[in-house]
Amino acid sequence: MDGFETVERMKLIPDIASVPVIFITGNIDEGTEIRALESGAIDFITKPVAGSILHHRMELHLQLYSYQTNLENMSSELENNVVECFADLIECKDENTGGHVMRTSRYVDIIGRELLRMGVFGKYLTAPELELMVRAAPFHDIGKIGVSDVILLKPSGLTDEEYAQAKAHTLIGGRILLNIYKRTPSQRYLKYAARMAEGHHERYDGAGYPRGLAGEDIPVCCRIMSVANVYDACITDRIYRKARTHDEAREIITSGSGTEFDPRVVDAFMMVRDAFSSLKVQSYQLFGDAGRI
Repeated sequence: MDGFETVERMKLIPDIASVPVIFITGNIDEGTEIRALESGAIDFITKPVAGSILHHRMELHLQLYSYQTNLENMSSELENNVVECFADLIECKDENTGGHVMRTSRYVDIIGRELLRMGVFGKYLTAPELELMVRAAPFHDIGKIGVSDVILLKPSGLTDEEYAQAKAHTLIGGRILLNIYKRTPSQRYLKYAARMAEGHHERYDGAGYPRGLAGEDIPVCCRIMSVANVYDACITDRIYRKARTHDEAREIITSGSGTEFDPRVVDAFMMVRDAFSSLKVQSYQLFGDAGRI
């Protein structure tokens, strides 16, 4: 490989993709310099080069790299705090939801990694995209802040009108998150958050809500979120019923393959179902019956 291809390949390896690279070459034409920078280099030095100059450039770029890394870590920490605050906010509306939104993020990660291994969604599911989905998952129920407490906490069955209001949390959440994404388009996970908030109750057979989407028209992130959402809803107490067992939840999901859920996502769930069960046990051990994590 020449230097250009070396840098291009480095950028494809997550562990070293962010390492700053300086090109040192005897070619002084403008085309070479442009190609070097386009391939991912951060600087271009022509030969011969004095050692003191090279050391100065290296020190400068290492300082910039350190600053950028610290800034990214601060941004990530801030985003994580925002997610936790939103979870707390939602929990104020529905005592079952705060733990639910954080657990489902873990479930999305587990299913998504198995789907990556299976390779069934190709370009529609990559490792970087899955990372965005996992970060977005805790926001899927944010629309509940726009639904009346009387409805969310009602222990008996809902009337048709109340059920329609409850279902509106999907549109409310999608709208809120899409507006935030438009203001901060650099935060790409918010785009997934908006999709997942609106689409996590869509069904593979088209009988879901709010859009009645079916099959491939449902975004992959929503199909994954749907299984994670239903599983956690099954294994936790709700104000209108007691929690079901892991085996009962598994049966509900497998029986919905091809109707409520994408069969490929269900297949992935079945491959990692023991990890789901382990996560449930760990959350109950750490946080008691509420299982909030």
